Amino acid sequence: MVKTLGQRIRELRDTADLSLRECAGRLEISPAFLSDIELGRRHPSDKVLANIAKLLRTSTEELRQYDTRPPVDELRRRAAENPTLGVLLRSIADGKVSTEDALRLIKKSDKDSKP
Repeated sequence: MVKTLGQRIRELRDTADLSLRECAGRLEISPAFLSDIELGRRHPSDKVLANIAKLLRTSTEELRQYDTRPPVDELRRRAAENPTLGVLLRSIADGKVSTEDALRLIKKSDKDSKP
């Protein structure tokens, strides 16, 4: 099973032997907000994520690897710039093209483009 961002934060917090209240206090956020982050109900801002990473002695990049939310704003921007991408994303969302098939095409394209 893939860990979520919240699960990874909780794991690191437990490893650092910090209670939820103590960790939230050091981060200057409410324990309820930190709990919501750990449970996946809310997501931290970039600033809060950076503070969490610093406190838990990791990098924001490492934590971002566990953020499974779709990058909706980025996808919208790119689809507006490239309508073909928008068609592909809509086809995946409508179930006309499976995610696996799209990934296979991407991998094949990557292989074909290498010298």
